[in-house]
Amino acid sequence: MNRSRHAGRPPSPLTLTVFRAAIIAISTALAASVGLLGGMILMLARRVVTPAVRIPDTRILRVNTKAQTITLARTADTILPGRYGLITDGTTPYVKLGSILSSDDTSVTRKLLTQLSTDSDLAAEAVFSGWYYNLPRQLHLPYSDEVVSTPVGACPAWLFPASTPTDLWVIQIHGRGSERAECLRAVPIFHAAGITSLVVSYRNDGDAPRSRAGSYGLGTTEWEDVDAALAFAHARGARRIILMGWSMGGAIALQTALLSSRRTEIVGLILESPVIDWRSVLDFQAKLARVPTPVSDLAMGALGREWAPRVLGADGPIKLDELDLVARAQELSRPVLVLHSDDDGFVPSGASHELKDARPDIVDLEVFSVARHTKLWNYDPERFSNAITTWLDRHGFTTGASRVG
Repeated sequence: MNRSRHAGRPPSPLTLTVFRAAIIAISTALAASVGLLGGMILMLARRVVTPAVRIPDTRILRVNTKAQTITLARTADTILPGRYGLITDGTTPYVKLGSILSSDDTSVTRKLLTQLSTDSDLAAEAVFSGWYYNLPRQLHLPYSDEVVSTPVGACPAWLFPASTPTDLWVIQIHGRGSERAECLRAVPIFHAAGITSLVVSYRNDGDAPRSRAGSYGLGTTEWEDVDAALAFAHARGARRIILMGWSMGGAIALQTALLSSRRTEIVGLILESPVIDWRSVLDFQAKLARVPTPVSDLAMGALGREWAPRVLGADGPIKLDELDLVARAQELSRPVLVLHSDDDGFVPSGASHELKDARPDIVDLEVFSVARHTKLWNYDPERFSNAITTWLDRHGFTTGASRVG
């Protein structure tokens, strides 16, 4: 048999050196890629639990103090019909906006509802807000500043008593990266229905105390502060309590309804642009940011790991399955009113529709369009108010049958 003259000859030292170098290079590149991927996953997971800060999303182009108008760069929000607010820096940090007077491809001119003087000076960069009312005194209703004792400390709250003493209260819970002022729009609706309103803060919202890690729990920890608000209300005479949650406040309200030892006193829930399933929200946000699905899936999985508190700076693992109220819909036992816009743009309305489909016996869904995220009152205050009032009437929450005197 003929054999190659090279058969059985050991590789030369040069060949081995080149081979080893190639293996090392490939391993190093692979490790770097894995490290980069891991870093991206952890960064995304940390972002989910890190308290949000307001990032300017609107640019002020011109202010006409003589005509009391303001011209803004055109965005999906600034072109919305209705009444809104603008958070900025300068002589007037919060400006109320009225109807659209004119618009073109790049700008929108709106009526100013906050009177600005000729020497007013506003920073060009601003945040478009659905709050409209940013201070409780703007409602022209009696109120008091209160403090709710919670596991993390004293959380400030506003109490708007009903005109006649009643055992029926509503506790309002604001959303992620927001403050109590977000809830003020709904207070007059409940006041007109004879219901006392308690507008609360919760850990890490910039108003209430910081938790140990200073991170969001997406409802898994914040519900304890609302539970304390239930105890506060009970001590003041509340025996029937409605929870109203805005955006992430909806997730907090739902967790409170499931976990609170006082949940028998909760007689209903009103959810505005709510987070009902965090996975759908985080997946939606990841797609907007063009994050690959495998990366976002791994980031969501990281939130629930036992090492999450140490690595992510969280107060504890966040198991998203436990926050999926579509999957847990059968555990709900009280009537629920959901108000959501199908073009929300931040929290997709799909889970709200799915919750309605899962529990048509107790869930009412009021579907808006155009209104976007937590701006339903701003877009159509009459429809927003009527939806809540009709729901209250249907469930006997405006009859005063159990009022105390």
